[in-house]
Amino acid sequence: MANTLFDKIWDAHVVQQVEEGPTQLYIDRLYCHEVTSPQAFAGMRARGLKCFRPDHIYCMPDHNTPTHDQDKPIADPVSKTQVDTLEQNAKDFGLNYFGMLHPKNGIIHVVGPERGLTLPGMTIVCGDSHTSTHGAMGAVAFGIGTSEVEMVLASQCILQARPKTMRITIDGELGKGVTAKDMALYMMSKMTTSGATGYFVEYAGSAVRNLSMEGRLTLCNLSIEMGARGGMVAPDETTFEYLKGREYAPKGEAWDKALAFWKTLKSDEDAVFDKEVQFDAADIQPMITYGTNPGMGMGITERIPESDGTASFDKSLNYMGFQAGESLLGKKIDYVFLGACTNGRIEDFRAFASIVKGRKKADDVIAWLVPGSWMVDAQIREEGLDKVLAEAGFAIRQPGCSACLAMNDDKIPAGKYAVSTSNRNFEGRQGPGSRTLLASPLTAAAAAITGVITDPREFM
Repeated sequence: MANTLFDKIWDAHVVQQVEEGPTQLYIDRLYCHEVTSPQAFAGMRARGLKCFRPDHIYCMPDHNTPTHDQDKPIADPVSKTQVDTLEQNAKDFGLNYFGMLHPKNGIIHVVGPERGLTLPGMTIVCGDSHTSTHGAMGAVAFGIGTSEVEMVLASQCILQARPKTMRITIDGELGKGVTAKDMALYMMSKMTTSGATGYFVEYAGSAVRNLSMEGRLTLCNLSIEMGARGGMVAPDETTFEYLKGREYAPKGEAWDKALAFWKTLKSDEDAVFDKEVQFDAADIQPMITYGTNPGMGMGITERIPESDGTASFDKSLNYMGFQAGESLLGKKIDYVFLGACTNGRIEDFRAFASIVKGRKKADDVIAWLVPGSWMVDAQIREEGLDKVLAEAGFAIRQPGCSACLAMNDDKIPAGKYAVSTSNRNFEGRQGPGSRTLLASPLTAAAAAITGVITDPREFM
């Protein structure tokens, strides 16, 4: 019987199928951060349990970490408690822990792939919806709740209902200035934020194959914003080249053996998906959101659509201070944020630097440029991007989730507009009353130097 990539990985990890119930699924890798794990560890203690496979679990703080002065105590008491608690829990249970200022610290969804902890064919979970990011490596990766984190800590297994499968094929060539972020925002604008609910999505087609590893990670990261359980890309030479030589990736004979297995990880030609969706890459232009969910996006040269008659649409525009039918080009912005598990990788900094090189940051724009990890920070400096950015008036902050979500010091003030490379633009997501416009690193860079929403292609 022909199988999809998802089927192959899922079936290989089934421990048992509960009759008329969920699947008991073996988990290869559990990632833990400081926000969703404390209750799980407390539950383990209460029951006197130890972690079943501690060497398969990796912990690091990222949501609450400040992006400056990490050598000093965290000022916010809640953030400090959560970060300190994770460190203590990792110590008590004998788990791998990369704390602040540790060279392997960063956003967990950036660190996993770049260190070779995330590998093709794995099942990966974390108490964080954007765990879907790791699917870009050809893994089945999804977010779980705190009670499920406890389940995996205790047994290295989880009870899960099997999701349906969807293939989204994007063929053709991407135009100038169009990135993986734009592809994702475009798909959401067409499919809405519930268009993939209940499905695990495989991305296919020439436009996906031509993406870099970083681009694929961005694409899979945003799967969750369409309602999907997760997203994935079949591993290929791009994946293998990216992984070769990485710290935790197999070496020598183990590499050859792993590679032979990884090459089998693809959907069979006659595999049947529960749903198929096609897009043409030529239809996509640089995107920007105008509302308060990631599906409310449009091409940067387009106009905000007329109201669909729902109260939520009108409420959204009212919150953003926009009108149906207007263009966003030339709109003044206050903040620019480059970073998050969506766009905090080296490729994103290269893209941003390519636009601002030889230019200057607009005086009235506050820009936060936050690497996704200390490894990304090192790459920025090795490539001299820090000098390009400094000459243009930008400073690089320390790694962390930063202004993606209002759980640390990097909050956008009420009423202010932020062009953000993160993944969510909900009301108050970046701070109470903040107004978020999601965009690619190229579009963020164009806004940072002009002070207004600008088509990045003008600088390319």
